[in-house]
Amino acid sequence: MLKVQLQNDLKTAMKAVDISRRTVLQSLLAAIRNKEIEKRSRIKEVAGKSDEELRTLSELKDDEIISVIAAEVKKRKDALTLYEKSGRLDLIEKEKSELEILSAYLPEQLSEEEIRIEVKKIIETLKAGPGDFGKAMKEVSARLKGKAEGGLVSKIVKEMLG
Repeated sequence: MLKVQLQNDLKTAMKAVDISRRTVLQSLLAAIRNKEIEKRSRIKEVAGKSDEELRTLSELKDDEIISVIAAEVKKRKDALTLYEKSGRLDLIEKEKSELEILSAYLPEQLSEEEIRIEVKKIIETLKAGPGDFGKAMKEVSARLKGKAEGGLVSKIVKEMLG
């Protein structure tokens, strides 16, 4: 499980006194815990479960953890863009380092060409036309979740639907 790997990597970083890796992993695990708490409160509203059942049901699966990691990567990329515009070289290096650490936990990203091939297959399967952007995006997003950046996927779907 990905969460266990992250926790083990955190222990390794702490033992190696790798401060930047430790900080990034602590921040990531905190984001995962927050997502689990959010999920637990949603489950609690629906059904009266025991605390142990709630804890088990609210644990994030690997694909949900990958979504959290992807969100953290997006935050770093956005910050990097802002720092580059303002010329903050010290912060640029920090963000690049954090981005590199986080990206290692994401599945390998598809190339633009691979995304185009997948999108074309999905559009043909759905027989989607220019008015079916939402329907096509829903299917493409589900199939490429964690493997491709949403903005690029959206651009390609719009382009292919014409």
